[in-house]
Amino acid sequence: MQKVFHDVVSIEEAKKRLYDAYSPRPQKEVISLSSARGRVLFEDIFAPLDVPPFDRAAMDGYALKAADTFYADEENPAVLKLKGYIAAGDSKKIAIGDGECVGIATGAPVPKGANAVVMVEYTHREKRNVKVYRPVAPGENIMAAGSDIMRGELVLRSGTVLTPRETGVLAALGITKVPVYKKPRVAIISTGNEIVEPGKELVFGKIYDVNARAVGDAVEENGGMPQFLGIVKDEADALLEKLKEGVKGGYDVVLTSGGTSAGVGDLSYRVFDDIGTPGVLVHGVAIKPGKPTIIALAENTPVIGLPGYPTSAMVVFDVFVAPILRKLSGLGEKIRGSIKAKAAMRLYSAGGRYEYMLVNLVQGSEKEYSAYPILTGSGAITTLAEADGFIEIPSEVEMISEGRPVEVTLLSEDIKPADLTIIGSHCVGIDILLSLANQESPISAKVINVGSSGGLAAVARGESDISGTHLIDEATGEYNISFLKRLKVADKAYLIRGYDREQGFLVSKRNPKKIKGIQDLLRRDVSFINRNPGSGTRVLLDLELSRLAKKKGTSLADLSKSITGYEIEAKSHSAIAAAVAFGRADVGLAIKTVAEHYGLGFIPLREEKYDFAVPEDKINKPAVKRFLAMLRSEKFAEKLKETPGLKTNDETGRVIHSPQE
Repeated sequence: MQKVFHDVVSIEEAKKRLYDAYSPRPQKEVISLSSARGRVLFEDIFAPLDVPPFDRAAMDGYALKAADTFYADEENPAVLKLKGYIAAGDSKKIAIGDGECVGIATGAPVPKGANAVVMVEYTHREKRNVKVYRPVAPGENIMAAGSDIMRGELVLRSGTVLTPRETGVLAALGITKVPVYKKPRVAIISTGNEIVEPGKELVFGKIYDVNARAVGDAVEENGGMPQFLGIVKDEADALLEKLKEGVKGGYDVVLTSGGTSAGVGDLSYRVFDDIGTPGVLVHGVAIKPGKPTIIALAENTPVIGLPGYPTSAMVVFDVFVAPILRKLSGLGEKIRGSIKAKAAMRLYSAGGRYEYMLVNLVQGSEKEYSAYPILTGSGAITTLAEADGFIEIPSEVEMISEGRPVEVTLLSEDIKPADLTIIGSHCVGIDILLSLANQESPISAKVINVGSSGGLAAVARGESDISGTHLIDEATGEYNISFLKRLKVADKAYLIRGYDREQGFLVSKRNPKKIKGIQDLLRRDVSFINRNPGSGTRVLLDLELSRLAKKKGTSLADLSKSITGYEIEAKSHSAIAAAVAFGRADVGLAIKTVAEHYGLGFIPLREEKYDFAVPEDKINKPAVKRFLAMLRSEKFAEKLKETPGLKTNDETGRVIHSPQE
């Protein structure tokens, strides 16, 4: 019988079970000052000497008794007898009396009897005499012994992260050995028959090991020292041996990734109990992403099984592993900033689980931030890479309404606004435009793919600088203009003619099913893969199917039931191409560009207009003007000639609708 999760518990309960059985105990090590930058001080540091250790001159000039200059001025200078000169580093034993002075360099020790230094600019030397034209006060231009640091003073506190400022203080005190928190050693094990080390050949059905790199760098970021122990196949004995290697190898924490869920092929949870006592403490946490998390303890070493999906693994690492490492390394709790925002659309949560929903932040015309959910899923490493922060959604909340205020915890110290925010339907042409613009001078862009309709909604809220759209009017066959009116942005935005894209059916290279057009989708021996509702490609397909249905005297709903795979959806053109290339479907509708990338056959269906909507108040933004200038450029037109399925037209770059119309 397939084993299910032992006992799915809350985050709080999971932490309680862990810390009831285990207490992180930081260790000290003493390292050289030359290696101390970035480390965390384990003990308070008290000054073993004064800094400076002697009274020293703060200026070039003459050391003297201040009283000898009290009545000096330009007309009646004080005349003092010169007794010699002291350079920085000299240890001469010179003493001065009334009416005497000594030449002195910055940093040199002040001679006995002197209590001030007059700057050389206010003096004139005549053989063995020095004329002083300005009075000085006692202590002027002298740094007294201990005035910077006094002997016995607490100069650096335990827990201080040592930057060049602190290491400079230690150097000033003559300290060469520094007590710091010992970095925790962390063993990392990847599991799964499908995992391949980056750099090796990737065959169908295999994926590169993302987590070893990502988790290892996260360990370093949180003060630890990662050690990758290798990839283990889905074999219980091999995994057990590798886990014991981690536990008995002196590592402070052992991490695995993959193999934590309750599927038949996932065996980590079956092995964790055999490593040592007390064994598995938690298997299954009410968290999204990251439900199939394992927390075990063996010989006082935490052994934590991270989920295999990259985003899930990193979220669970942040919640459970990072606090342990930061405690052991002395870094302390990580404090993240947060910002108020509003939900850009309805946000649906997994009821019953505490969710960390990753989001992009975009500032609208009212200077408020909107939070867009990143929909690529926990299996995509780009989900985390593209996020500005996350929203914490309690387990009892199932939906957050559009426009509702939310608190976004930032993943970075601050939000760095992009030069250009592009929200809408994605196309490789946008990537080409941005790449060409970057060649002239750097331009940072945030691209959020929410479909054509979502892009126009972002224009209405003033969140988008540019929105790509390719929506066809079923009645007229015209692209995009009528949708500005339907979505109530016609009086707020310009529509700029973009370029032509060729949409068609993707099939295997030799087209073994002899597919010729949309009529063939109705064949029982043909499997289809569809695009998601709301995408321009789906709108185009349904328009063509509606025409076919009308000819056949039926409805679109009834006709679509005859298509094998109509209900199976992909979220991108590339996903359609991959499905056909790997045999998951016989045919799909997408742009010609991805057919070429995947070496597929292409059956043209329609040429469409891919245009750009720009809010009225963004049209003169420098980054927008650069983007549109590149759209109109010969350089872009020439580049599209090298890109199958895309081409400029006679109107490319022209305003085909303005808010004043």
